[in-house]
Amino acid sequence: MAIRRIVTDNDAALYKVARHVEHIDNRINTLIDDLLETMYDANGVGLAAPQVGILRRVAVIDCGEGPVILINPEIIHTEGEQGCMEACLSFPGKNGYVVRPSRVIVRAQNRDGEVQEYDATGLFARAVLHETDHLEGRVFLELITEPPEGYTEDEEQETEKAVIE
Repeated sequence: MAIRRIVTDNDAALYKVARHVEHIDNRINTLIDDLLETMYDANGVGLAAPQVGILRRVAVIDCGEGPVILINPEIIHTEGEQGCMEACLSFPGKNGYVVRPSRVIVRAQNRDGEVQEYDATGLFARAVLHETDHLEGRVFLELITEPPEGYTEDEEQETEKAVIE
């Protein structure tokens, strides 16, 4: 395992669509391990392969319940709405208010190639959407809006820091 360099700002990899993973092999498993180590080292809750310059459809997330591996993720369903502040390891020092669905169902392969579905809410839903956006070449800066009148970050639940890294 190794800590990889997180690409930042205007790196072209952040704005390109990642390629489908055809075979889960040692290279993909090494990438997963490196993404996890890099994410934990940077105190993030999610990291996608394009954020380390690799244009493959692989992302990792850990919102405090243990790591979730998403290979070739596909959003199956979204519903509801939640808005809060987001940030990103690829855009240090930048954050903004982003509205996203409050619930998302995502289907993806795990590192063993098994297809799994996750019914995600709250921070986990935000992280899934944030990281799958990276796989589509979209970044959170494109989604920033003005917070509703009277909004304060204190309104966000303490147990769900809504900052996606």
